[in-house]
Amino acid sequence: MDYITYEAYGAVGDGVANDMPAIIAAHKAANEAVRPVKAREGAHYFIANKAASAVIHTDTDWTGARFTIDDRDLDNVRVPIFSVSEDESEPINLALESLVHGQTQIDNPTGRELYVAVFNDDHLDYIRKGANENKGTARRDCFIVRPDGSLTSPVSFDFEKITRVFAKPVAEKPLVLRGGEFTTIANCCESRYNYHSRNISITRSRVEVDGLKHYITGELDHGAPYSGFLSIYDCAYTDVHDRLFTGHKIYETIGAAGVRVSMGSYDISIGSAISAAFRRCSQTTDILDRGYWGLIGSNFCRDLLFEDCVFSRFDAHMGVTNCTLRRCKLGWQCLNAIGFGEFLIEETEALGHSFVNLRGDYGCTWCGSFTIRNSIWRPMGDSRYIFRAYNDGSHDFGYDCYLPQNIVIDGLRVESDKPQSQAYVFNDFVGKAGIEGEYAMKRPISVSARGITGIGGLKLCENDKLMSETKFTYTD
Repeated sequence: MDYITYEAYGAVGDGVANDMPAIIAAHKAANEAVRPVKAREGAHYFIANKAASAVIHTDTDWTGARFTIDDRDLDNVRVPIFSVSEDESEPINLALESLVHGQTQIDNPTGRELYVAVFNDDHLDYIRKGANENKGTARRDCFIVRPDGSLTSPVSFDFEKITRVFAKPVAEKPLVLRGGEFTTIANCCESRYNYHSRNISITRSRVEVDGLKHYITGELDHGAPYSGFLSIYDCAYTDVHDRLFTGHKIYETIGAAGVRVSMGSYDISIGSAISAAFRRCSQTTDILDRGYWGLIGSNFCRDLLFEDCVFSRFDAHMGVTNCTLRRCKLGWQCLNAIGFGEFLIEETEALGHSFVNLRGDYGCTWCGSFTIRNSIWRPMGDSRYIFRAYNDGSHDFGYDCYLPQNIVIDGLRVESDKPQSQAYVFNDFVGKAGIEGEYAMKRPISVSARGITGIGGLKLCENDKLMSETKFTYTD
């Protein structure tokens, strides 16, 4: 099949002329003719600071081409450069009145594979605590429904009622984005929460992103944060591999609680995405450089996979259901998570005050199990807790909070300049007051640990009174 080119619609590709109108026109023609798009090898396309978006419905090959994106003095910071979306515009009307935690089947009258998101606007979850406190967000979950109505993984929340349903068919054929070197000239706005989204936005299910590179230039001592150059939302089956990202500088502002905070700024953002996989991805900035924010942020996702990735951190912000990290290396912001289901970490290296940080601003909750296998932890300072949490039960996060119910640690090497004679699976998560409020955390049912080296011994919890009913098995 013949390619459509940007040059056929007026692109110059000299790095000076604004090529965005030609890029938009080329993709519009490609979508109508159902033909792929191919950039010219050696071209340098310039994208000016005007709100404009190219809609992509067909395979696109950017191999050998460069793009410069000017984010200075933007007229609209929230319009993506490329919008990869479905060519079916009408969502499906799916009747759902309620769901229960663990449910694995619903009625699917369409006979098609569906992406489904459900909401209960009358119940608030993720009521954040701390410097960035907020009033929460509507209860939500997302899942894939097979043609026979079975779900690929169980529902994470109880829904006594459902006020909204969003459902759309999952594309049968993959759409492929290949190659391309993109450089963002960073914004120089006031340092406040005004997230910029000049990016590649993916809302289509079944998309492959192969070999793309993203760089950042022109960062100053101030600027607004970014919501991710690669933004994956409300879709399923995204495969990102052999891709290079760049971390953003950390800027500070005044948070919701009136104190100064560092703003999260991301090169990857994933929200309400299912079965997104990242393989052989890395970043240009040093994963130990504390001047750059952690590369990735995620919310409300399910069934995530990271293999052979080198990132400054992994973060499941407002929850993930089921996640696997395999042969990864994590830097100074390490591994942060709350959520549900199965979390598997194997053959992974991580730096941090703990190997796993359960986010305190969302209640440190993990309703499910954790497995750590054949991994390496490089503690920062005098750290000695494999899991770190703090929740004294005084705050209502909108849901019951759980420490991981079943934990298996099978091979963990602790490498430190200050070897620990004693380590703990958990810190004293209640704190010095030693008193828990009415929203106390549910304790683990069982913890099994063996093959932990680099320590002199292991105990379940720094405060042994907190987990007196947890079954703990430790083998040197």
